[in-house]
Amino acid sequence: MTPPPTGAPQRPFPPAVGDRRPWTDVPPALRAGLEQRLGATVTGAVTCSGGFSPGVAARLQLTDGRQVFVKAVGSEPNAHAPELHRREARVAAVLPSRIPSPRLLTVLDHHGWVVLAFAWVDGTMPTQPWRAPELNRVLSALGRLAAAPAPPAVAAVVPAATEFLADEFRGWRNLTQQRNAGLPLDGIDPWAAACLDALAEVEAGWADAVRGDVLAHCDLRADNILLTRAGVRLVDWARACLAAPWLDLLFLLAPAPLHGGLSPDAAFADHPAAAGADPADVTIALIALTGMLVDRSRRPPPPGIPTLRRFQAAQARAALAWLRNRRLPRHL
Repeated sequence: MTPPPTGAPQRPFPPAVGDRRPWTDVPPALRAGLEQRLGATVTGAVTCSGGFSPGVAARLQLTDGRQVFVKAVGSEPNAHAPELHRREARVAAVLPSRIPSPRLLTVLDHHGWVVLAFAWVDGTMPTQPWRAPELNRVLSALGRLAAAPAPPAVAAVVPAATEFLADEFRGWRNLTQQRNAGLPLDGIDPWAAACLDALAEVEAGWADAVRGDVLAHCDLRADNILLTRAGVRLVDWARACLAAPWLDLLFLLAPAPLHGGLSPDAAFADHPAAAGADPADVTIALIALTGMLVDRSRRPPPPGIPTLRRFQAAQARAALAWLRNRRLPRHL
């Protein structure tokens, strides 16, 4: 089934925001422990917006004049969140200097709470929808990231994408199982519903399509990117994995709102990370990524992250718009 061309979705794109907790919610013993590690007392804390973590994200002012960024989370309300912070700490500790990321200062992990302190980065998140000048800055940074295999210290810490994404990159197959069980698929895009079996069949080949040895951030969105005077910084590395050099490019472009005439196809094709990429592999990965977003957007919101599903639904619409304009396998 060949769909007619379709443009970018016209509905407003929701911001990536979650429930934030104030710095004072961190247990006093951990706040004191962090001050001891940093060698200075906290004199002020400003909560930072952006991102979905159901915990603390704050800029701390210290008595010695320094500023640090701290993220902290406990087991309530989301029991999965502390492990994400632990994973991010393991990755951040081994990132080489060529990776444009904030420097990890210290980590505390006590009584169900995990606290990460980073060097403060004076930057701003990109404007949404994406505009060409800012997008080009980020695409340039991605080119440097994808230019070489991950160093051994990183490869020893992060999983392969074929392992890390195995539970996520089966969205269309999950939806076919729900349909076959007689469950309604309310809200599914009509074209996707009509092509569900074919999408699930193609999706099943995703692992071979994305296999590679390049470090991928695997969660690139505007709220995980800071634009500074000197360049670009990528933050929140909890989902890092080893993958094909173009996977991050796909994660950035496929579900993103683009301004005006910006085209994900053109931006992808012109990027050095996509040089040599098999178009069929890219399409398979795009199908898998889109299926993940459609599937996840229909689930109840995770505890403490009430806005995530609405955001994923908007991402799914954007990814579907690109998917329907690509050269798809003949049976689609």
